[in-house]
Amino acid sequence: MFHDTALARAAKADPRPISAVSTGCGMAGLAGLLIWIGVARYYSMDGPFAALVNVAACGVPMVLWAVLVDKVYLNPTTGIDWSAPRPWRETIDISLTKLAGLWATWAAIALIYATERFYWQGNFQFSMWCFQVAAPGLFALSIPYVLWMDRRAVEPKDGAWALGAWLMGLKEPIDKEAIYAHLRSWGVKAFFLAFMLAIVPGGFGEFIRGDASQVLRDPVALANWLITFMFLIDVAFATVGYILTFRPLDSHIRTATPYAAGWMSALICYPPFILMGENGPLDYHPGTSEWSVWFAGHPIILSVVGAVLVGLTAIYAWATIAFGFRFSNLTHRGILTHGPYAFSRHPAYLSKNLFWWISTIPFLTTGSLTDAVRATILMGAVSGVYYWRARTEERHLGLDPAYQDYSAWMARNGLIPRFFAWVTGKPLPQK
Repeated sequence: MFHDTALARAAKADPRPISAVSTGCGMAGLAGLLIWIGVARYYSMDGPFAALVNVAACGVPMVLWAVLVDKVYLNPTTGIDWSAPRPWRETIDISLTKLAGLWATWAAIALIYATERFYWQGNFQFSMWCFQVAAPGLFALSIPYVLWMDRRAVEPKDGAWALGAWLMGLKEPIDKEAIYAHLRSWGVKAFFLAFMLAIVPGGFGEFIRGDASQVLRDPVALANWLITFMFLIDVAFATVGYILTFRPLDSHIRTATPYAAGWMSALICYPPFILMGENGPLDYHPGTSEWSVWFAGHPIILSVVGAVLVGLTAIYAWATIAFGFRFSNLTHRGILTHGPYAFSRHPAYLSKNLFWWISTIPFLTTGSLTDAVRATILMGAVSGVYYWRARTEERHLGLDPAYQDYSAWMARNGLIPRFFAWVTGKPLPQK
């Protein structure tokens, strides 16, 4: 009782900064996803269209919660003034210029997709099909959306407008940095949304087809099935995040990282630039095997290790759920301080890397001692890449005073930072 009271006093004296996303938003999305998963399993709907419905079942409840409960459209960070919309005649020229910049951006993205053969192979063919189907509707809807938004935007001349003005040769002051920021934001969406859509059907179908009566008999099969489920959740939330970048939802991309190191450290973790993939320079798999091989014949150990791996994947999925519909690499869309981010600044990276170390155990080898040393060094390098990513993200987000406050609070109160401070003997910072 005394300990609980002391913790309560400490929390009151040093409160955690407010999160840009509510817990309820992510929980609403998770509830919608779970309901659809139940329906899909009952009716054995495991195809790509059912997987897309799963994304919608995750996203729609979050939008409803954000609008009806959190009322995010009233947040000052939206940059919208709902009280006094301008007459459309005052903003029509701005809107037409903005549409020119927006459509030029989309045309450039389409050209990249059409030119790079990578996007027309394997799972990415599904992404390209989705974009082709959605393109006419997006093109048509962008007109009333931009016209409607510009009447209410505090500053309608954004990066899309600046690009359109530059392309049209308008004799007005043009902020080139706004153009660069606009292109970076759409570069993030173009690259990562294509990747997320490509992997949506695979994990969804694998989980739906899983035979519960069979996997319950085998701790390895059960662990792998539950891990697939956790990644299914992660992918659904992440895909929603890349789609729903709208100011009225306060989920727009405020900034995409301007640092080359941030882009480099992230892109080398994803195809086609991935360094950890098969035959890549950081591929640690040769000479290794999975945890199920090393502990075969020991059901208790298999069960314990499987449970740990499922737990780590659950933390990874929880970290994505915490974003609600704001998940996105390389961007600032509001500072999170709740969920696993109340314990660590980078819970997803930490859990992901622990998962890889435990599931692979690189210092055990099916080959030679040299293979074990090589695999261990390479896995250490992979963990180093994610540390690098974390540092570049902190550099970017640290430009916002809200993140500075959160980072300082985490250093004083976060479970993981306090643990590392204890291990290294560093004194805890004071408020």
